[in-house]
This record gives sequence, C-alpha cells and structure tokens, in this order.
Amino acid sequence: MNNINIYLVRHGQTYFNLYGRFQGWSDIELTKKGVADGHRSGHLLANIKFDAAYSSDLSRAVKTAEYILSENPHTTIKTPTTLPEFREQFFGSFEGTDTVAAIKKITQANHLTDIESFSELLTKQGVDNALNALKAADPYHDAENAAQFWTRIDAGFDFLRQAHPNGATILLVSHGSTIRSIAGHFGKKEYEGIAPENGSITKLTLTPDDVKVIFYSQTEQLPEA
Repeated sequence: MNNINIYLVRHGQTYFNLYGRFQGWSDIELTKKGVADGHRSGHLLANIKFDAAYSSDLSRAVKTAEYILSENPHTTIKTPTTLPEFREQFFGSFEGTDTVAAIKKITQANHLTDIESFSELLTKQGVDNALNALKAADPYHDAENAAQFWTRIDAGFDFLRQAHPNGATILLVSHGSTIRSIAGHFGKKEYEGIAPENGSITKLTLTPDDVKVIFYSQTEQLPEA
C-alpha cells in the first residue's frame, strides 16, 4: 500500500459551538460563521487536487465538505462520501448540555479536582481517561469509552487503506474532539488539550500500519509539508 495524504478539516461553527454545548452525535446546523469557515478552508485547499472526499455522516461535516469542494477548481467531486466512523465522540446523556455544567458533573462523579473545562480534562487526564470518565459519569452509560471510540476510528482508517491501496490525496471533514484525539494519539500528546478551530486543517499521512501527524489545526497559510 502507498501512503495516503489526508487533509483533515473540522466542520464550521454550529449553534451548539456558539452556545458552548456538548454536541457529539447531535445533528446541529452551521451558523453563518460556520458557512464562512467552510469556504475559508476551501480557499486554503484550492490548489490541492483531491482524489476522494469524505466526511462524517453528520450534516455539519457534509455541508462543510461541500463548501470546501465548491472552492476547488482541480477537483470534480461535489459532495463527500459519508463515513460514520469519523463522527464526533458520543457524549451520551451529556449531549446538548452546557459544557461547563457537564464538566462539573463529570469531574465530581470521578473525584477529579481543579478541572473546569473540557480542554483541562483532556490535558490533565488524557483522551482515554477522559473518555472513560465521561462514560462512568453518564447515568445511562451510553457515552463512548476509549475502547469504543478507538475501535470505530481504527475501522475508519482501515477502510481508507483498503479503498486507496495505491495511495491518494483525500479530504476528510470531521469533528473537534475526534480530530484532537487523533492528533494527540498519533502525534504530540499536547494536541489533546488544544481544541482545533472550526474550519481548521490538520494534515495526516496514513501508512500501512501507522498514522503520522504532519501539521495541526491550521487556519491561515498551510505549511509546506
């Protein structure tokens, strides 16, 4: 298998992003800024010819991908193929709740102190421990734990490997927690605590047995990499 270059983009701003709520699998519309985020990403990626385009199956990711593709004169693809494997983390009964209030409940349930935000939870506990803490605190225990989350992410990467054995340059639009988790797991641990901006671009190289993070969360001129 030849390497696959992935331009991994976070969807544009949604109303739950604006309101500071956990979003997860909730299918929330883009704001006007969110539409602009998609077009801005499209301008940054306009000189890259994509061999394929993918997004999660949530509408905010699909629409962002379509805005990006509409700005690309080198790519004939107009809409992405959806891959639910690259959905956002599932927050269970915390979906739609105020993030600060939810973090307070999660930290209290897990006897964690001095944590006031989701980024602090990820920074101090790491992605896997944070995922497990969320599931433990969810009264319904529907939130994804680390094993569930990484099983579907790994399945998504395996699908891309099988779909593009000769290598490819692809667009993939996903979600904030998913992107920072991937970047921290396969790249620098510090990325776990840094939320990628809406519409930001992260570049990955997918090899037969690994994922390499080339750059993370860029919103202006892309590094030459």
